[in-house]
Order: sequence, then structure tokens, then C-alpha cells
Amino acid sequence: MITSRQNPLVQHARAVSRGASKDSIFIEGLRLCEEAARSRLACTDALYTEKFAADERAARLLDALRQLNPRFTLVSEQVLASLGDTKTPQGIVLLARRFETDRAAFEKSLRPDPLVVVLHRINNPANAGAMLRVAEAAGATGVVATVGTTDLLSPRALRGAMGSSFRLPLWTNADFAEVISWCDARGIRTVSADLAATQTHTELAWTGARAVLMGAEAGGLGVEEIHAAAERIRIPMQPPVESLNVAVALAVILYEAARQRAQAE
Repeated sequence: MITSRQNPLVQHARAVSRGASKDSIFIEGLRLCEEAARSRLACTDALYTEKFAADERAARLLDALRQLNPRFTLVSEQVLASLGDTKTPQGIVLLARRFETDRAAFEKSLRPDPLVVVLHRINNPANAGAMLRVAEAAGATGVVATVGTTDLLSPRALRGAMGSSFRLPLWTNADFAEVISWCDARGIRTVSADLAATQTHTELAWTGARAVLMGAEAGGLGVEEIHAAAERIRIPMQPPVESLNVAVALAVILYEAARQRAQAE
């Protein structure tokens, strides 16, 4: 059992958790590690505690992880608690190779009539993770994150997405103008959320290929960015409310899209 926080593997895991590694991602907790195992991520290391291994559900997870052939390392409760930033560590941490999230990998997964979500300068990892979760739940076919958006594979974003990050096609560090051109070239109609739009989200036809553009939490999309989209929509709100949390707004929009697309089948 490793009991020293200065152990090289422990130091490496801590560095990964803080975003200091471009090659690895940090996956923490029973549920998220189960999702990683189901998605068959390229896991390199599993660090876990003796107490964790004694649980029946945890034992099943460890058995599933053995098929992925990571290095298993028993660590003390204190060492595990020093790795992540959760208040109540669940006894296991996985390190996995960062998977491809470039344009080429994203394009390979593109389906007919896609419903794409574009996150533009979303800076809160918890919001970004929640938006990935909403995107998968509502049937979006992929998520694009522009330059300036938080790392979708950071520990906090991964926890917020609860496994959706492992399954949804992702394109990260994309240039906003490039995304607009990419959509135009493929006949994907871009839609921006705009408080001044005359058309509501329920009045727009969502049955074709669509990409919904969501801007930063504080200020949303800029004027030029709003007008770069082919169409603009607003979510009706009762005064004096003028805005919604960006993840909530995305959920409202995507579930209307899901409703229309289901009816059209």
C-alpha cells in the first residue's frame, strides 16, 4: 500500500487532476469510473483504497477494469484524499489516456440530420459538464467547444457530465468562425440564442440538420456572433426574469428539438 503523498505515481496523478498533463485525464468516484469502464477507455492506472475494494459494487468495477489492463495500486485513504478536489472521496481514481477530440475524429461520427451543440466560451466546468449531460439526454449527436471554453475533460467537467463525455462525439478548441463555415458547408443550419429574437424556440423547425450556439454564462454571444447564425431564437420568460442558467436554457431548447424530431419519425 502506498502511504506517501510524495510517491511518483501519486505525484503524477495529482498533476493530472490539476490539468498539468496533456496526455491523461483524471476520473474520480465509483459512478464515473463505472462509466469509464463501460466506455472501455484506455485506462493506465487505477488507484483505490482497501475500504473501497471491500464493497461488492466496487469489486465488480475492479473486475470490469481488469479487462482494460490498467496498473492497479492500493493507496491509503489519506493519499487518495490528497489527489482530487471532492469533499468526500469515494475510494477510487482512474487515470486514462486523453482520447481524440479534434475535427477529424468528430467528422467521422457525424450522422445524417445532426443536432450539434456549440459551446462558445463557456468557462464554468460544472456548467460545461451539465451541458454535455443535457446534450446526450436530449439526443444531440455531438458537441463542439470553441477556443476559450473550459476543458471538457477536466475533472470537474467530467463529474458534471457523468459519463456523457465518454460517449458523445466531441470537437474541442475549435475556432468559432471555422465552426460556422463548417456547418454552412454541410447544410447544418446554425441557431443562436438571442433575447431580442422575434422567433421563440418552439416556433423554429428542428427536424433538419441543426447546430445550436450557446454563449458564455455572463454575457452570452456577442452581437456579431448572434448574427453569424442562420437563425435566432429566444426562450419566453415571465418578467422580471431576463435570463436562465446556460445549462437550463440549453435543456429547454434541446427538449423542444427532441419533441419535434420524435414526432417527425
